[in-house]
Amino acid sequence: MVTFLPSRPGRLADVPSFDRAIGGAESNVACVLAAAGHSVRWVGRVGADGFGDHLVERIAGYGVDVSFVHRDPARPTGVYFRTAGDRGTGAHEVAYYRAGSAASAMSVADVDRTAVRAGRILHLSGITAALSESCRTLLHTLTAPRPGRPVLSFDVNHRPALWRTAEGPLVLLDLARRADLVFVGEDEAEEAWGITGGPEAIRRALPEPAVLVVKQGGRGATAFERPTTGPETDGVRPLRRSPAVTFEPAPKVDVVATTGAGDAFAAGFLSGTLRGLPLAARLRYGHLFAAAALTTPGDLATPPARDHADRLSALDHGAWGRLRLAPGWTQAERANEEANTP
Repeated sequence: MVTFLPSRPGRLADVPSFDRAIGGAESNVACVLAAAGHSVRWVGRVGADGFGDHLVERIAGYGVDVSFVHRDPARPTGVYFRTAGDRGTGAHEVAYYRAGSAASAMSVADVDRTAVRAGRILHLSGITAALSESCRTLLHTLTAPRPGRPVLSFDVNHRPALWRTAEGPLVLLDLARRADLVFVGEDEAEEAWGITGGPEAIRRALPEPAVLVVKQGGRGATAFERPTTGPETDGVRPLRRSPAVTFEPAPKVDVVATTGAGDAFAAGFLSGTLRGLPLAARLRYGHLFAAAALTTPGDLATPPARDHADRLSALDHGAWGRLRLAPGWTQAERANEEANTP
């Protein structure tokens, strides 16, 4: 989608102007992963219009392969407007204009499944499932067990405003149970499925995924990894041979805006997964990438350089607990490095 960000705080009725940006859960993850140095392909559908041109050009500008993006001449590119307030507050407003959009017309018939499955990890989002019946069928097809399936990552991304019927939570639960790696917020699980009792209760409701990551807001995140005897697949770290439960607190962050932080967290965790990092380091990578998004106003932020993230993720527990990240923290590290270069 094209995202319109308000020029100042206030109700949508009162904001006089908006700045254009790009948005969308899967494309956000793709852009951040590409910016982190990974090879990424985004498969999607946008209108054959100016907003579609903008999306494809901007996403490609991050280094993402967009050669399998379909341009729809009959349907427009989806857009949405939001207020500047935190999504978790009652004052936050979002206006979606994506019913009948090009993305909502995605289907099994017009998506190149070979291209989709060519990567080491296939990342999907529950937002796509909410767009239309054809989109739900597509996700159901992509999550079906099959030989040679890539590691299947699924971010629940429960958005009640996008679902026109009450079936949304059940659809999302079914898709999550078919995935290998699942991201879900603790508050999101309560809102969608009525699950209370913390990460352990969510794990009991979702025992199927090999890895379950429960995001706990500013407190941190808990990851569950069940044992497996499977071999490494295409360089992706093999899952543990003994069960693991790991909690990593989030660093203190001077928050500018929360939108996009969940996508950035997923990108950071996936980056660590692709690099074969231990579970705790993958969680810290998620926190660091999320902190980059939290300290910028838009949906997308450049993640920290790999060596910078490696240094921070390797801090001992005391130093990690004292870490505080403010706007410009990722650029400050690069500036310091350039200043120290002869």
